[in-house]
Amino acid sequence: MAIELVVKFLPYVDEIFTKESKKSLVTNRNFSWTGAHSIKVYKVSVTSMNDYNRAGTDNGNWSRYGAVEGLEATTQEMILTNDRSFTFVIDKLDTDETARQLEGASALARQIREVVIPEVDAYTYAVMCQNAGITATAALTANNIYSEIVKATTALDDADVPETGRSIIVTPSVYQLMKQSKEIVMDTNIGNDLRLKGVISNLDGCNVIKVSANRLPENFGFMMCHSVATVAPTKLEDYKLHQDPPGISGVLVEGRICYDAFVLENKAKAIYYLNQSK
Repeated sequence: MAIELVVKFLPYVDEIFTKESKKSLVTNRNFSWTGAHSIKVYKVSVTSMNDYNRAGTDNGNWSRYGAVEGLEATTQEMILTNDRSFTFVIDKLDTDETARQLEGASALARQIREVVIPEVDAYTYAVMCQNAGITATAALTANNIYSEIVKATTALDDADVPETGRSIIVTPSVYQLMKQSKEIVMDTNIGNDLRLKGVISNLDGCNVIKVSANRLPENFGFMMCHSVATVAPTKLEDYKLHQDPPGISGVLVEGRICYDAFVLENKAKAIYYLNQSK
């Protein structure tokens, strides 16, 4: 005798684990692209110091202050290059017959959380690594990670990067090395506002931010940076739910985001990137 067993479907979606973006902690939006496709910023040079010729004797120059030099004023142009989009349809019967688990608003939120945010993050971190003003290569271990971080701190100090507002970006595996190091003592007494944004501890005045490896370049070791160096604009972020548009019985979902990331050339040394390539 055949027995057909009951199959029960619950109104529950097995969501993929995702993380919110943390790039706002290490980038800035100091420029507005409203009404423009690109922005140019000036880079102005300085001149050398001379010994003042108080006696006024002929030193080959007509000025007692030294040879007169001209200043250079060049520009760095930042053009938005990423104009990205997506679209999908949810039929009315599909919504009804999945106990409304396949629904427009929740599907859009899922798309942003699992696709859009990781793409923007990965692109931004890649730009920062590629344009870092100071780079290093080392195979990190629990024994050498502190000395490598100290090298980064020293490099930023020598480049006169502001001491407050620095961050260290690490992968979960590198963070484990930091915890295993006998020389590292991290301050975990972090304010709740920073903890909610993704800061997990503080080391030598730097906020330690743990980022998933799949949002970072391959062989990523760590990156010490200051937010003044990287401009990460999102000029347009447009998401729409169209109910019963022509030719569709259901919801048409459309999304568009225009974004980019730029490292200011005169502030590139505020980014120190260590690559673990062998």
